[in-house]
Formats: sequence, C-alpha cells, structure tokens
Amino acid sequence: MTTLTFYGIRELTPGPRWRQLFDATWSGYRNWYLSEGESTRPSLESAHRMLKRHMPELTGTWERLVELSGGDETAARMLTLYDPPRFAPGCSQVALTGETPMLIRNYDYRPELCERVVYSSALTGRRVIGSSDCLWGLLDGMNDGGLAMSLAFGGRRGAGSGFAIPLIVRYVLEVADTVGDAIAVLGRVPVNMAYNLTILDRNGDTASVFVAPGAEPEVFARCPATNHRGTVPDDLDHARRFRSVERQRALFALQDRNPDPETAITAFLEPPLYNTAYAEGFGTMYTAAYRPNEGVVDYVWPGSIWRRGFDSPDATHEATYQSGLGPMVA
Repeated sequence: MTTLTFYGIRELTPGPRWRQLFDATWSGYRNWYLSEGESTRPSLESAHRMLKRHMPELTGTWERLVELSGGDETAARMLTLYDPPRFAPGCSQVALTGETPMLIRNYDYRPELCERVVYSSALTGRRVIGSSDCLWGLLDGMNDGGLAMSLAFGGRRGAGSGFAIPLIVRYVLEVADTVGDAIAVLGRVPVNMAYNLTILDRNGDTASVFVAPGAEPEVFARCPATNHRGTVPDDLDHARRFRSVERQRALFALQDRNPDPETAITAFLEPPLYNTAYAEGFGTMYTAAYRPNEGVVDYVWPGSIWRRGFDSPDATHEATYQSGLGPMVA
C-alpha cells in the first residue's frame, strides 16, 4: 500500500497559502509550460490580452497571483493558462438526479502530476470549492449557487488556440448559477483541447457538454461522460486503450438504477470505473461526490472518506492506494 497526502486550503483570496502552493509546485509547472520550447507559448502581452477579453472577472485575481509569484514573467504567462501544453486526463463522471442530486467523478491521471489540493475560495466574491490544478484552475468544483462541474478529456486529437480547461471550469463556477448559464459561458470562451464537461445545478438540471477548439459546444442530456464525444468515439484506438465505452456503459447502467449515494460512490471504487494504470496516466487519484444542495463534497478512496465544505478549516488527509503507486510517486 502507498499513502499520499491531500491538502485542504481555505483562503478566500490568494495569500500565504497560495504562495506556499506556488513554491511547492512552480518548478514542475515551469518545466511543463516550457516543455515544447519557450517560443511555442504566447507572449505575456498576448496572453494577458486574451484573459482580459474572455475572462475579465478573473484579471484582478491573476494580477494578485503574479504579484505573489514575485512578478516572474514566465509565471505570469503560465498563469493566464492561454495556449498551454496539452493536458489529457482520463476520468469518468455522471450527474445523478435522485433524492440526493450528486455529481460524481473519478479523476484518473499520473500521481506526480496531481496537485492533491482542495481549495476553498471567494476570488470574485462567490464561494467556490474544488480540486485545484495549474495553481488556480479546477479539475472539478462547486459554487455557493449550487452549480457543480467536472472535466474529462474528450478523446479527440489535436489542439488549438484557447484556454486550459481547468481555468475554464474555474471561470464557469465564478460567474454561472445554472446549467444554462454554464453552457452559455462555454459557448464564448475558447478552449485549447477537446473535453467533456459534466454539469449539475441546484434545480436538478444536468448536461454533458463536449467542447473542442474552433467548435460550438455540443450538449448531451443525461449522458455520462468518459473519454469520447457523446456515445461514439472519434478516436477508436484511444477509446479502446482506456476502455472509454466500457466505462460509459457502466455509468449508464448506474444511472438507470437510480442508486442511493452510498451505492453510487461504491461503484466508482470498483472496476471498470476504478483504475490502477498509474504509470500510463490512467490511475484513479480520487473519487469526488458533489452534493450542491448541501454545499459539501466527499473525497473518497478505498477505506476512507474526506468531507469538505466552503467553510472547512485547513486540514490534511492521508489517502491510501491499496494497489500501490510504485515508483511513480515523486
């Protein structure tokens, strides 16, 4: 067995705790950002201009992050998350609308690339909590208006000009209240790769939205998402390698049973939804179950549950991986 520490941070606006996160991770993020050569990334002027154009509500926070990072130009460019290197996690996710509406997802990726931080904030005055990535983006999250959202790679090859999906998830949760609001935002913010976004709001409305560079968002009602568009993969080899169709079928079957929360969460801790191919970037790092009507999220591993809410104090949780992560852990 292997144990990794997850960190819960409650910091309404970026300050000392964010700076600690930056100091702990910046070397790795810098290497990632420049991995294809510095000239392949946009200039600071261009990236800043795009952030102001498409996410004006976040520019003040970006300026604060740049200040906290010491004014480093490479950090400033990276923190816009405009035209970054590619990012393609696995993941399975579904929105359930029974007696207790929940958005449940497995985040499948490489252990050394998982921040392992649950961040509660109020960057724009709205309370948002979720799984941090890229220093201020979110892999999944929920806001105090009752909107929950998670991401998964959409299975389509290629990239274009746009923002990294974790910052788009952050932005949606900062400005949207409903599924309809979220879809409208996704229609006006460019994304750099193809992704599936699963969305649930306090009214019990749900959607699975496929976004891709240069394309209008496609909305699929009550469609669980894995790593292909809709129900028919664009890339059959990728879907086969990561068992994307098999996992989606398991989610459809789970959805049809209208399970209670405990039964639903248990399903995410078992194959085919739970995965252990960590060296291939396809190992389940955590299961997150968002309950927007209650304002809580349960992070779950085999043998432990960690509940977080908007006002949960700073804390840590030791997550145990029974299969072992082997040498992948840095």
